[in-house]
Amino acid sequence: MSELDEIDEQILNALQKDSRISNADLAEKVGLSASSCWRRVRALEEAGVIEGYGVRINDAKRGLGFKAIVHVQLTRHDPEQLTAFIRAVKHRDEVRACHATTGQADYHLHIACADIDAYNRFLEQFLFRIPAVASAQTNVILRSVKG
Repeated sequence: MSELDEIDEQILNALQKDSRISNADLAEKVGLSASSCWRRVRALEEAGVIEGYGVRINDAKRGLGFKAIVHVQLTRHDPEQLTAFIRAVKHRDEVRACHATTGQADYHLHIACADIDAYNRFLEQFLFRIPAVASAQTNVILRSVKG
């Protein structure tokens, strides 16, 4: 897909706020006919700009009141150990997101679990048992402002 225009950006912003918005309401919001809007959304999907649709879940109402960002430093960047680390974190429900980053930490994990005891179990029974993990620094999330 070539460059996105202002209408495409408006469509993307509206869908990010409410991915369940009807095509008719979306079209009205961005000033297009319903058929034009539908074609643009399909084009954005086919180009891979829109990768999928999802829901935002209130973790606290699910009983997941503890959230943290964990800065993980690896022992070394051995390809096999790195692959094992990535595979392991992908399959843990507590890990909401995992990002490879620059800086002191190699990876940043967004964690959600029931409470501090559940988080300690996550660290002791899972994260610290991964051979590639050298250290982990936890920043507890006090409140979310966006996202």
